[in-house]
Amino acid sequence: MRVLITGITGFAGSHLADYCLSRGDAEVFGIVRWRSRTENIEHLINKIPLLECDLRDATSTRTVIEEVRPDFIFHLAAQSFVPTSWRAPSECLTTNVLGQLNIFEAVRKTKLGCRIQIACSSEEYGMVLPDELPIKEENPLRPMSPYAVSKVAQDLLGYQYFMSYKMEIIRTRGFNHTGPRRAPVFVISDFAKQIVDIEKGLKKPVISVGNLEAKRDFTDVRDTVIAYFLSLERGEAGAVYNICSEKCYRIREVLDMLLALSDAKVEVRQDPDRMRPSDVPVLLGDCTRFRERTGWKPRISFEQTLKDVMDFWRKK
Repeated sequence: MRVLITGITGFAGSHLADYCLSRGDAEVFGIVRWRSRTENIEHLINKIPLLECDLRDATSTRTVIEEVRPDFIFHLAAQSFVPTSWRAPSECLTTNVLGQLNIFEAVRKTKLGCRIQIACSSEEYGMVLPDELPIKEENPLRPMSPYAVSKVAQDLLGYQYFMSYKMEIIRTRGFNHTGPRRAPVFVISDFAKQIVDIEKGLKKPVISVGNLEAKRDFTDVRDTVIAYFLSLERGEAGAVYNICSEKCYRIREVLDMLLALSDAKVEVRQDPDRMRPSDVPVLLGDCTRFRERTGWKPRISFEQTLKDVMDFWRKK
């Protein structure tokens, strides 16, 4: 089986590469850009061919697709940080939508019969009403950020190419996932790094925070990437699946759990620069459809995930 991972140098992409290699039945290829940071895959450099490609360039994308001729494509490459999408909405939309379009067109024109997973997002649901929880795939999409809009576009583009060309496309709407290697611009990794920096005397005992009242459904990335693989192995072409833990934590509660893993005494201080123009209050998913189709369920407890994130930063 030949597997192509876009965004392999990223957080989820590197963990997906680890999982694919651990199976022993997959030849894994990764797409990188010349300026891609590679610290997440340093341990894989000699195990995976890395192909330089800018997905925003149609010719570059088609060249790689024709060279690899994959059986599975996991499309994880994206501008994935929500606050950045507010500062650079045009770049977010161009990167996320055009990059995916070029993959679809390359697969269509080379007449490959491969399966494609699109890593969409729970952010697409946006403003969810109280009586709509937990969120099912049929819930209305009310995106509240440029990033979320880009993901809605990717999602619906996947559906359109399935309907128009019968391409084997599966859409996964991943809820928040975290774990070791997560960049510190994301909330749990950010908190953990700040705590560890305080432990090591690298910063004052003050933790800067944004909105602590938001509620999120967190899954360990190592469980999430197994779900990604199962979506192509067992998922129905054209379908959309929520990937989530079906458990919800208030961000304030997450911070308290991380602080309980440290002896550091800290002050928590809200930073206005960390507040978004609009924020989704609650994201709690229902993954019944995916669980019944694939048998997947998370294996790693949230408490273990938090401990692993703290240990990751302590070892950096």
